[in-house]
Order: sequence, then C-alpha cells, then structure tokens
Amino acid sequence: MMRKTIPLGRILGIPVGLDYSWFLIFILLTWSFAVSYYPQEFADWSGVTCWIVGAATAIMLFVSVLIHELGHSVIAMRYKIAIRNITLFLFGGVAQIASEPPSAVAEFWIAIAGPITSSLLAAAFYLFEPLAATFTPLLGLVKYLAYINLALVAFNLIPGFPLDGGRVFRAVVWGMTGNMRKATVVAAGVGRFIAFLFIVFGVWQILTGNVGDGLWVIFIGWFLENAASAQVQQQVVQGLLAGHKVSDAMSRTFTEIPSSVTLQQLVDHQILAEGRRTFVVKRYEEVVGLLTLHRVREVPREQWPATTVEQVMIPSARMRTARPDDELEECFSAMNRDGVNQLPVMVNGQLFGLLSREDVISFIHTLQEFGR
Repeated sequence: MMRKTIPLGRILGIPVGLDYSWFLIFILLTWSFAVSYYPQEFADWSGVTCWIVGAATAIMLFVSVLIHELGHSVIAMRYKIAIRNITLFLFGGVAQIASEPPSAVAEFWIAIAGPITSSLLAAAFYLFEPLAATFTPLLGLVKYLAYINLALVAFNLIPGFPLDGGRVFRAVVWGMTGNMRKATVVAAGVGRFIAFLFIVFGVWQILTGNVGDGLWVIFIGWFLENAASAQVQQQVVQGLLAGHKVSDAMSRTFTEIPSSVTLQQLVDHQILAEGRRTFVVKRYEEVVGLLTLHRVREVPREQWPATTVEQVMIPSARMRTARPDDELEECFSAMNRDGVNQLPVMVNGQLFGLLSREDVISFIHTLQEFGR
C-alpha cells in the first residue's frame, strides 16, 4: 500500500498525489541544476537565474513523468482497467492500476504507452527550441527537457521488470507461453539480473573515483532489485493461494459484543484482559458493524466511558465483506491493495467467520511447510 500523499487534484478523473519523498529529490535536483549543470552550460547566467531555472527544470521534469504515467493510464482505461491513483515520489512516478491487464496484448500496449508518450514530449520540446532561442533561460529549460525525456525513454525500455521495458518483455513471454505468472517470474528474474549489473557498475564507479554517481547508480539498482524481488514473491504467494477459497483460511472463532458496550468496558474486559483485537458488533442478533483497535485508538481516552462501540464501529453498510467460496488469492490481493486488515465472511447477512491478513499469512506458511 502506498504511503499517505499530498493530493494535487484529479486529471482525467484520476487522483494525483505527491509523496513526501518528492520534496527531497526536488531539493537535490534543483541544487544540482543550479550549481553544476546550468553554470557549465550557460556561464553568463547569474546565480539567481541558475536557481530559478533549476527549480523550474525540476518541476517540469516531474510534469514530464506525470504525463508519462498518464500515457499508461489512458491506454489502461481503454482496456477497462481502473486507475486508482498516480503518485509522484523519489524515483519519479507510478500509476496504481486496480487489476492486472486482461491479456498479453493489453499488457504490451499499456507498457509501451509510457515510452511513446515521453518520445512525443521529447520531440515537442526539441521542435520548440528554435522558438526559445532568443531567451536563453527558456532555451536551456526546453533543451534539457528534450534530453531528459529521451533519457526517460531509454531507461524505461531496459528489459527489466518492473520498468516499462520489463513489462513489454513480460507481455512477449506471456504471449508465447500463455502463462502470465510464469512470464512475470521470468521478467522479474531478468529485472533482478539487470539490477545487480547496476549495483556492480556503481561499485566500479566508486572505485574509479566517481563516488557521487556510483552511489546513485547503486541506489537505483537496489530499488530495482527490491521491486523485482517483490514481484517474484507476489507470484509465489499467488501460486500458493490459487485454487483455495476464503473458507480454507478464515477464522471461525470471533468475538461478538453488544452495540451498547462502552469503549472503556471493551478495553478493560476484552482488549486488556483477553488480548482481543477485532470485534463483531451486534444489535440483538443482527450484525451491525465491525470494530478494530485502530478505531478505538482514534477516540481520546477520556471519552471512552461515555462512548459506545456503535458510535465508532465501521457500520455494516460500509463493511467490506467476503463469501466463504470467494477465491482466497483475489481477496488477499484486494486486502493488500485497499489497506484492509480483516474481512467479515458473510452469506445472506449471516456471519460465518473473519478473514484477516494474519490468517492468510499463517495459511501461506502452512502451505509452504507441508505443500499443497
């Protein structure tokens, strides 16, 4: 799950946010442009001009990244795939899609849309250069943006998952084998190999005296290796859970509490005394909500004696639920994607159990230990 972001608004109906790590890279990029790149390229510029154009370049670089991600998003939406959000962060940006592409062809076009969009941006900035020639700060800005968008294309077309080139490679393997999970494992393996090459190259740069660039390349390699490893692990988990139902992993024992219980009574007699963490709230025999420790913590301690669980629970109308015969892998993926820690398992308003992350993780460990 993505960390909390600063909302910037919506584009094409897609929420766009700014991760807090963006501010770090913005400051570093502005500083680099202002004290290194622009003074070397335009020696007659004043220090103030270098800093202003440096900041503008850093902002426009992330605007270019945003447009790149919108390229992916537009094609994904044409394939009826929802886009949850686009987040700009330390390493650029990422569009969070709600589901995997339905086919290898869809994966190919969604993946290649980003590099095509960046290529068009590079061409547009290049064609604009003659018009900006009379105002050197604008010329410097558009020249760099033409260059960096081409560099963005080249970097993203490296055939290592999860880069765009790796997704294109996955689409090709997927089309040849007809197996998306196998294609993902192969593409992620190639991605890890490329990540290690980055790390080795970075170490070599450090040993030859280029410490700054070497550390940056190692950092990129580390990031790519972690992302590729996460994809491999995800495919392993999906393979283990495939074919299993929610009823295989859910807990059939759960704590029911009346809706009239106060938070103070709940904490004293259930949470502290018995270590309970999740509660099904009932009014008479009807399930009316779900209460978690997180909801309890949101209420100031001095208000616990006068606050009932019904006042702070997640009401049944807003509860996300599962059915016993739902696919376990799909439910677990949805829980991870949406930041949900537990799902009531219900049929026709009747509660059969609770499915928590801990339940699924324990079930995965059992499958790994004893086989399927």
